[in-house]
Amino acid sequence: MDPEPFEVGCAVREAINILSSSRNGVQISEVLGTIKCYLGGTENQASLKEREEFTRVHFSAFLQGLVSNLSPDWIELLTSDQQKELWDSFFLEGPADQAFLVLLDSIISTGPSFRLMKVISILEQFLQTGGMSALMWEVCHQQAQAGLPTLQETLLNKVVCLPDHLCNKLQGNNLPIFFPQNYFPLLATEIIQVLQRISDSLRGGLDCSISFVSQVLGKVCVHGRQKEILNMLVPHLMDLTKVDCIWQRMCWRLVECVPDRWMEAVVCGFVQKAPGADVLSRLLGNLVLKNKKAQFVVTQKLLLLQYSYTTAVLQNLLGYLALDSLRRSLLIKVLKELLDTWGSSSAVKHSPVEQQLYVSKAILICLSHLKEPEIESNGQELLTSMMGGMKCHLDSNLPRVRRLGMIVAESISSRITTDGPSLKFQYEDDDETRELKSLLKQTAPLQLPVTDLPNAGRNDSPSATPKAVSKPSGNPHPAAPAVSEEGSDLELDSDDDLIPYDMSEDKELKKMKAPVYIRDCIEVLTGSEDVDKWEATMKVLESLIRRNSATAREVSMELAKVLLHLEEKTYIEGFVELRQRALVAVTITDPVPVAQYLTSQFYSLNYNLCQRMDILDVLALAAQELSQPQGSGKNKPCSAQSPCIQIVPGSDSSQDWRRIVDERIKSKTRSLVKGQSPVEPACGPNKFSSLAGHFFFPLIQNFDRPLVTFDLLGDDHLVLGRLVHTLAILMYFAIHTVAAAAMGKSLLEFIWALRFHTDLYVRQGLLSAVSSILLSVPSERLLEDMTDEFLETQSWLADSLLL
Repeated sequence: MDPEPFEVGCAVREAINILSSSRNGVQISEVLGTIKCYLGGTENQASLKEREEFTRVHFSAFLQGLVSNLSPDWIELLTSDQQKELWDSFFLEGPADQAFLVLLDSIISTGPSFRLMKVISILEQFLQTGGMSALMWEVCHQQAQAGLPTLQETLLNKVVCLPDHLCNKLQGNNLPIFFPQNYFPLLATEIIQVLQRISDSLRGGLDCSISFVSQVLGKVCVHGRQKEILNMLVPHLMDLTKVDCIWQRMCWRLVECVPDRWMEAVVCGFVQKAPGADVLSRLLGNLVLKNKKAQFVVTQKLLLLQYSYTTAVLQNLLGYLALDSLRRSLLIKVLKELLDTWGSSSAVKHSPVEQQLYVSKAILICLSHLKEPEIESNGQELLTSMMGGMKCHLDSNLPRVRRLGMIVAESISSRITTDGPSLKFQYEDDDETRELKSLLKQTAPLQLPVTDLPNAGRNDSPSATPKAVSKPSGNPHPAAPAVSEEGSDLELDSDDDLIPYDMSEDKELKKMKAPVYIRDCIEVLTGSEDVDKWEATMKVLESLIRRNSATAREVSMELAKVLLHLEEKTYIEGFVELRQRALVAVTITDPVPVAQYLTSQFYSLNYNLCQRMDILDVLALAAQELSQPQGSGKNKPCSAQSPCIQIVPGSDSSQDWRRIVDERIKSKTRSLVKGQSPVEPACGPNKFSSLAGHFFFPLIQNFDRPLVTFDLLGDDHLVLGRLVHTLAILMYFAIHTVAAAAMGKSLLEFIWALRFHTDLYVRQGLLSAVSSILLSVPSERLLEDMTDEFLETQSWLADSLLL
């Protein structure tokens, strides 16, 4: 056995025995002085190994011996100076963690007595002389050297719960320093001191852990003391992180090391106490990208599950997401989720108006932070959400809810509508309305820390700087327009006597050549800003597809996607018809992949109702052309003349009844002169025979699955009616095909599910579908394979006639 540790243990045990038995003040002071040499800082201090042995093994036991012998008679054996230098110094100069635990345990286990008051006095001095910072610093060193987790957990609980322990023990005799409103600001100051020592250690190249400080911060916040500790902590961190990158990284690490179970309380505290989004970004860094719990709190809980925070907190939170390019994806995600909640009819009906106001404010703040490229890439989705949410709010019977819907819809419309008029509503203009509108214009202050504009603070108007920059470039002589405007009033009537030119015979000159290759057409439609070239491309696209079928098949999918999403850049006469005919031509040229793509997109997200009905029209027109003989181009004018979906033979259009009348006249007219025999009608195989399944079954299989913005069995009756009519058309054109029986059986089941629908247009489509089944499916197959379904349909039709 090493003699030095053995000697230390013997000396400590002997000292404890003397202190407990002796009543000689000189002997007691000599014993205390002997033991104090193991703490260091004296002239005759012990060796380093002995000091380490004493502090690691014997220090706590010796302190407990000091406290156990404490009594009025015993302490009077020492002078006041000896008490401070010998007795008090062991608690104030020794290892802070052990001294703190001994003091607190003694307070908890001791009844009202002189000993209790003396220990409380020492604990008060411990706190006032920086004992907490020394304690946390020692634990940080222990963590860096893999210290004992049990001891650290005990210290954490005692440090955070110190006011509770003292309040329970002392009741009405508690000291002010142990009050929560005084203790936690003191603890925040001690945390700053520890962070300063950690900063100095890192600058010196030494490792140090910060996780214990993070645990203290997290546990204090989760106990509901965010206000007391962060009121003192945040201003210090805000000043220290302005110019020092090491302090910034330490602050980020301080928050990142908070355990997940306490992360919510810490994040909420920082969000509320930070004076601005730039400060919050400096304090938290990219915490939301590194910690899933923090991301959930910031993007979900603070915005969608709670609504008690102020507008300033919302601006801090969303501005924090907007200030860094890596976090902007979360800003877009948050905006979409807010719009989903805002546009939910259930939320509008059942959530309180205050929460709806809170969500509306968050949406407007998000919109104020969006940049133009982000608005362009998400414009269609924003428009869809706006339309659904606006309908839910306008249907409400509460005027305040309706006004919220109007304001948010106006704001979204103003941001996504770059050219043309935006939505405008009439409503009462009060303080709440003005506050909401002002949130949409608060982008400039958050741009200052990022762009660092030299003249940013010279004008309070957010739009002043852009105007000052753009005006000189657009008008190098600003005085000239003023002169012309002054003289314009005098010359308003000077042109009344002029005779206008006769321009009735003038023709518009078209210098733009139309593309001759399909790939060139795709490039023009997707990227060109030349309006004339774009119009010329739309007018020749269908003919190019039909003439170059091999090339069209190579790019059919790409071309179908472009045409389906194509929007009218400028006014073109018959644009909808041109786009539809081009889509029909692509579908006929490469039917299987294009039909599969169109049917899959019909039930996809991010499409409006008009696009879904366009898909149904294209499928119906393509099926009609494929089912007719020599459908390569002869029936194209028919499809051009009837772009709508009701195109089945036997409809009530003017051409159909005229054709029927002509046929009846010919059949009843006797020709006495033999002329040229009438031309036999064209005949050929039904090309739609092998393709009917690709058009029909994908459309019928997902009709009962509601989407976020599309519910066939809900409010979208018009689209459901168009779908039923389209299925009836496809069934009719599948006459005499192999798939007709299977299609008919599926269609009967579909009809049975919707037979009591309340919309007249849908019921008309169901009757049309029954007629198509009777025309297309052979009677023997109806009686053999679909007996039950056919009888049920017959009974339903009979009941409908009675009604």
